[in-house]
Formats: sequence, structure tokens, C-alpha cells
Amino acid sequence: MADIRTGWQTDAGVAGWQEDAHDLVKGDDIETAVLISLFSDRLADKDDVTDDGNRRGWWGDTGEDVLLGSRLWLLNRSPLSRAVARKAEVYAEEALDWLVSDGVLSAVSATSRIVWPDRLYLTILLFRPDGSKQEYQFRWLWGENNAVSATYAQ
Repeated sequence: MADIRTGWQTDAGVAGWQEDAHDLVKGDDIETAVLISLFSDRLADKDDVTDDGNRRGWWGDTGEDVLLGSRLWLLNRSPLSRAVARKAEVYAEEALDWLVSDGVLSAVSATSRIVWPDRLYLTILLFRPDGSKQEYQFRWLWGENNAVSATYAQ
């Protein structure tokens, strides 16, 4: 059975369930898994710095050994820098690692690029067990010391 398809809503800059003729669209399970894994708020590590002490996290997490989502949300309050870009790579790979552990993918790679003065590009490469690859690109626009919007292209 296919999952309910989650797709990027460019006009709103968020991911959401897609509808067609008053019904939810099904399929494209990998894209759905990538979007949910990257843009759900993973529980912050105990040593991560948060503004208000709220470590967030998904309500369905049952413990700190298996967590849904990513820690990309922690970068929103940071000034754009190479260190932030590197953390984005680490957080993305961490969020998608379960797809490798579960055997859905053979590997995941994230690379970032800063386009000065205010853009962070994150490219995600998914390697399937059959040798094929799939690429996703996310772009954040940085405002006054924080990420203000994201766009997505496949």
C-alpha cells in the first residue's frame, strides 16, 4: 500500500499532503519520507543550544534511540556561515540515515553551498540498492540572522 503523498507547496514554502479531485494522492513514498524526515522537528540533543530550552521533537517519538525528523530547525536562529552549512549536511544525513538502516537506500549524501550573502543550498543524493540515484535540492533564504524561507526542487 502506498503512503499518502507529501509534496512541496512552493507558494507556501512548506510540505503538505497533496489532493486530487477531493481525495488524497498516494505514491512517491521516497519523496514523502525525505520531506517528513527533513522538515519534522527532531528532538534536540541534550547538549544542543535552544533559545528557550524547548528541545521540540515529534510527539510520536518513543525514546531517544529512534527519532523522527531533523535538527535543521536549530539552524534557523544562526547567522549564515560555513559552520552552519556543514551542520545542515550533518543534520540532513542524520535525519535520512534510517532509510539506509532499513535497507530502502544503500547510501545518503548531503552537500551544502553558500551563495553569499544570503542563500544556503543543500543537495541531497539518495542511492538506491539497484544503483540508481535521486537528487533533491533545498534552498534557504537567510534574513536578519535567521532562515526565513525554503524552496525545493527535484
